[in-house]
Amino acid sequence: MSLHAFFKLVEIQTKLASLFPFLVGSLFVLYRYETFKPVNTIIFFCSMLLFDLTTTAINNYMDYKKATSESYRKEKNIIGQENIQEWIIITTIFLLLITATALGIVLVTKTDLLVLIIGMICFAIGILYTFGPIPISRMPLGEIFSGVTMGFGILFLIVYVNAYDKGIANLIWSGTIISLRVDVIKILEIVLVSLPCIFTIANIMLANNICDLDEDIKNKRFTLPYYIGRKYAIWLFNALYFGAFIAILVAIMLNLLPKIMLLSLIAGIPVYKHVKLFNKKQSKYETFSVSVKNLIIINGSITTLLCLAVLI
Repeated sequence: MSLHAFFKLVEIQTKLASLFPFLVGSLFVLYRYETFKPVNTIIFFCSMLLFDLTTTAINNYMDYKKATSESYRKEKNIIGQENIQEWIIITTIFLLLITATALGIVLVTKTDLLVLIIGMICFAIGILYTFGPIPISRMPLGEIFSGVTMGFGILFLIVYVNAYDKGIANLIWSGTIISLRVDVIKILEIVLVSLPCIFTIANIMLANNICDLDEDIKNKRFTLPYYIGRKYAIWLFNALYFGAFIAILVAIMLNLLPKIMLLSLIAGIPVYKHVKLFNKKQSKYETFSVSVKNLIIINGSITTLLCLAVLI
């Protein structure tokens, strides 16, 4: 497989969805807990990226295998377009998965068992998202699982691997007793800070499913827009962006984020313009990109301002 074909198989251009929670989490733990562990951060980043590549490759492979339309396989699926042999795809998936798992285990030895448990849950969701008799991506749960797993899961883990000794939570195995201690307030703080990531990532999936609604029905993909209808799916799309800015404002009011983050609310202007375009027309080739642009604008502003707050 050529490098070009590999990048298309894993859709390298979509990895911003996992990069932003990583960046926001890294800066938040530095700002909030004044701690940063470079080795843990590098190991986590590599494991996270490799697993993200794995799930995308599985998704494209399973879409190719389960497609009922031959034209979809040849024209719209990456594997059909690039004419990649199946055994090469399967081997690539296994190599990516094994490497990501090995790095995850190394990270567990440097932190504690909670990283293993949460990592296993995220891995399971990532695999089941596209694999199995009824994948999550073919159900009305894709937006929830993608948003929460990536938006919260990645952000929480990068915070935790840097601040596992700060009393956020601990999972201790002593003899025959396993004890879990959780600071509920600190967990809720992380949830609140992660909401913009959760909502913007979920909206990429939602926009994709709205644009592909008719094609998905032909290929037996009954996603959220199929169940709630195009009209209410668009309403939800709009509401999630509104919720992202509300979450930023509440986090600032609770002193979880610095006052300079108020400048991020200015991002609402271009986001609103993009939302209006999508509301008028839902097209994979013309307006789907606004969901990606909005993710970059919202999370990019958060990342930039958090970075300034840390440096100042």
